[in-house]
Amino acid sequence: MAAARVGLTSHALHASSSFTLVRRLPLLNPRYPPRILPTYPRSSPYVSAAPARPRPRRLRAMSQPAGNPYAAELAAAKKAVALAARLCQSVQQDILQSGVQSKPDKSPVTVADYGSQILVSLVLKMEAPPSDSFSLVAEEDSEELRKDGAEEILESITELVNETIVDDGSYSIFFSKEGILTAIDDGKSEGGPSGQHWVLDPIDGTKGFLRGDQYAIALALIDEGKVVLGVLACPNLPLGSIGNLNGSSSGDQVGALFSATIGCGAEVESLQGSPPQKISVCSIDNPVNASFFESYEAAHSMQDLTSSIAEKLGVQAPPVRIDSQAKYGALARGDGAIYLRFPHKGYREKIWDHAAGSIVVTEAGGVVTDASGNDLDFSKGRFLDLDTGIIATNKQLMPSLLKAVQEAIKEKNQAASPL
Repeated sequence: MAAARVGLTSHALHASSSFTLVRRLPLLNPRYPPRILPTYPRSSPYVSAAPARPRPRRLRAMSQPAGNPYAAELAAAKKAVALAARLCQSVQQDILQSGVQSKPDKSPVTVADYGSQILVSLVLKMEAPPSDSFSLVAEEDSEELRKDGAEEILESITELVNETIVDDGSYSIFFSKEGILTAIDDGKSEGGPSGQHWVLDPIDGTKGFLRGDQYAIALALIDEGKVVLGVLACPNLPLGSIGNLNGSSSGDQVGALFSATIGCGAEVESLQGSPPQKISVCSIDNPVNASFFESYEAAHSMQDLTSSIAEKLGVQAPPVRIDSQAKYGALARGDGAIYLRFPHKGYREKIWDHAAGSIVVTEAGGVVTDASGNDLDFSKGRFLDLDTGIIATNKQLMPSLLKAVQEAIKEKNQAASPL
């Protein structure tokens, strides 16, 4: 549908408001009638129908043993991923070929990737405690959408985001197309060791999403180089434990929201709303009784290596292969005992692929390291510099797992080296 434009006249605002006045508002759908609306400052990517009340800057106490020092950030993060999940669920139900693009690395990108990122950024800006500067390290940018021929998908994203906001009812905000592009580029932060940085994968497991299988909206907060908070919205993951190898269970309720804050443990609740329940990794100490998770896509992990590791451990169960950081969530609540990820040579791990999931597991009592047993370092920017792969399990199994991993890697390297 071609976007109509309606000119808007001035409207008096109270003197203390920092809002400017709307000049023109694109109407993407008849459900958005012409209005006289105040808007955020000129640099803002969206238009608001009601000015937000100013919030005082909150000073966090350095030591709060009786409570969660990141409680406000956690609440904002949960709301952000839940709203993004609503958009993603809508798109997954009706994926159109015109809604899919390809990145330079040929992995599919959908309108839901962009829409999810925009909504998460919006909610964090509206709900999270104010900070000196908003920093979001996210997967998507607007480069592809600014190219010739992307007008249709841009319009689809704009309409989808606005419809989701209207349906939710939390904010009286409408995005223009240019606002959509600007909001996507909020995620271009490089992160680093200083300050606070939100880290987002708007749809982790895009291929699973396109197949109608598992995916996650993964959001974490890094504070002074350390991951201090993580949430995983897994719309297709059963709220109860996974009952068989294709990732389904006998329970009827689907849609899990995992969350964790440093020092406060990990929880799971329904995406539709339910009291959070504390979770913990399994207590298995004999690898013979263990099962392990790995990537569904063979292109994402060296499954021959993981098979060798499992054989050395004596694992008898076949691998559980599911997409996305849903594996971290399932591991954290004890659905399996081990998670193995060994990308093919030349691949660089991004921080948004592991930040949220890793803290959910560690706060559930597990351990997440690289193949040499080193902690993951999220302070160096958008990429993880690590040794070979990532492993996660409980504390009882980690010594034997690490030994098997290093032996399997050594054998693989020797077999690949010329005499």
